[in-house]
Amino acid sequence: MKLSIVIPCYNEAENIRDFHEEIEKIIKDLKIETELIFVNDGSKDQTLLMLKELSNENSSVSYVSFSRNFGKEAAMLAGLEYATGDAIVIMDADLQHPPHLIPSLVEKYDDGYDQVVAKRTRRGETKSRTLVSKLYYKLMNHFIEVDLVDGVGDFRLLSRKALNALLSLKEYNRFSKGLFSWIGFKEYVIEYENVVREAGQSKWTFSKLLNYGIDGILSFNNKPLRISIYIGMGITILSTIYILVMLFQTIFYGINVPGYFTTISAVLVLGGIQLVFLGVIGEYIGRIYYEAKNRPIYIVDEENIHQRNEISKKY
Repeated sequence: MKLSIVIPCYNEAENIRDFHEEIEKIIKDLKIETELIFVNDGSKDQTLLMLKELSNENSSVSYVSFSRNFGKEAAMLAGLEYATGDAIVIMDADLQHPPHLIPSLVEKYDDGYDQVVAKRTRRGETKSRTLVSKLYYKLMNHFIEVDLVDGVGDFRLLSRKALNALLSLKEYNRFSKGLFSWIGFKEYVIEYENVVREAGQSKWTFSKLLNYGIDGILSFNNKPLRISIYIGMGITILSTIYILVMLFQTIFYGINVPGYFTTISAVLVLGGIQLVFLGVIGEYIGRIYYEAKNRPIYIVDEENIHQRNEISKKY
């Protein structure tokens, strides 16, 4: 078999050398044909320069470099599209995805599994972060049509069959966690201990995580729109009851001039709800807009994969 390892990179110059050294040790023990595909997602540090150096030093290393930062989803997609292996591993370059797990992933692939998933434990994280993560996954699984598991991310092995199914999904707004679950296939989960980042800083700020969570909710269902219908119907019923009560009071007790509090409360509550659901509808319309444009998900500035393939064909 041939194994492809796809590594998205964004400002990972401090980690790439150490990561490559760890990977090389594993590859030697595996004794199978392996290709490393690094995807430079518009890094602003020396990431691309280091990838070029590694590529010159090692024939198994290839790189793809974007014209700008398109995001991790685009970087993963690019690496998967360039991968030529029978099995493909996706992992980060910050060593938080332990390279020593790769033999275990390959072993389960040999046992016939199309997706071998690495699940991270929450040990070592702060209680607040663990609590937020658990609440997030409970909320997500309540709303979306696929099942997401806490601790399961992008670190996994895909068979060529699973990869082809994944690549057949051409949507612009991608949420890979959901897509991995949506395609199905025979799956095996391997747990590993939470690993602290070796160097550099995490690129996932609170705002990015929040936006990522919203993307997940909106990418796999129309429940927010359905909920807006239910809430709208409920408010309509309550409003009708309130109008009837007020009409009853007016007929039997006369007009009660002081009603400012009631009026302003109704206006503010209803106005807020309307704005929220206008935002939900706007999000869906915006996604339709991007899908209709059919823009490429990423643009490659330079890569050496095709050059290497042409050289290998000569020999």
